[in-house]
Amino acid sequence: MRLIRLMRPPVFADVQAAAERLRGHAHHTPVLRSATADARAGAALFFKCENFQRMGAFKFRGAFNAIAKLSPAQQRAGVIAFSSGNHAQAIALAARELGVAATIVMPTDAPAAKLAATRDYGGEIVAYDRFSEDREALTRRIAEERGLTIIPPYDHADVIAGQGTAALELFEEVGALDALFVCLGGGGLLAGCALAAGALAPDCAVFGVEPEAGDDGRQSLRAGRIVTIAVPKTIADGAMTTHLGELTFPIIRERVRDVLTVTDEQLVAVMRFFAERMKMVVEPTGCLAAAGAFASAPQWRGRRVGVIVSGGNVDLAACAGWIGAR
Repeated sequence: MRLIRLMRPPVFADVQAAAERLRGHAHHTPVLRSATADARAGAALFFKCENFQRMGAFKFRGAFNAIAKLSPAQQRAGVIAFSSGNHAQAIALAARELGVAATIVMPTDAPAAKLAATRDYGGEIVAYDRFSEDREALTRRIAEERGLTIIPPYDHADVIAGQGTAALELFEEVGALDALFVCLGGGGLLAGCALAAGALAPDCAVFGVEPEAGDDGRQSLRAGRIVTIAVPKTIADGAMTTHLGELTFPIIRERVRDVLTVTDEQLVAVMRFFAERMKMVVEPTGCLAAAGAFASAPQWRGRRVGVIVSGGNVDLAACAGWIGAR
């Protein structure tokens, strides 16, 4: 059973309010350019680098916004979340900043660096097997036992609004874009960015990009309903989701032009590009949008294209193995 909440779907005003709430807490991450990337794509690419966000990913935005909006009683009781890594770190750090206790349900095969960082930020980790256990059921049981508030990784209005501030900053800095590429797991970042695009650049075509092995978003968009798949096997651990959210899907269906897929091999090639040409460490999930932009580059020749680089939390040993192999 999914974690369905009786929440009002977020609108752009919520994204604007989240931006004010995050002011002074989240980094205003840089927008970087690359002449090599532009030449390769035949377009002007604007990389919004959330790999330089606090805890290394866009997830801090939604986590902080959601916890900051809780009532004093809820904050005193504490929060719980489930995550493969980045949302875990974001909840742990945001909770620490706000003086709130955080429990995180994480898979046993989560990257070691993400497990360590979550602990370092003060989060209590409860481990589970993602291939045999239901993380949402486990989270719900612990929440009921301890009186905790659940902050899911994507299907939450305040999380979606917080994530959308990444695109809001991008549009405010560079102006209107012809296309915007965003990584897609459960849809929180994509939905939030689509809300921002719709308000600030209504002619901008928004695309979600997910792993080829986990194309539930593409299937859902084509079917007109939420499609659930088995846990995908991909190096993009942040996009190993099985379905979109009850709140994220309607926004994506209404505001996203299409959902594209890329292979793990394409992600490795983009990781190598970022490391070699832009001197950035970007995790596989963080490379999804760029891989999608490069793959569809002929369609956007001579145009202005935004790319959300969603995170940089990668195990360095694994990263070296992937980008070092030829």
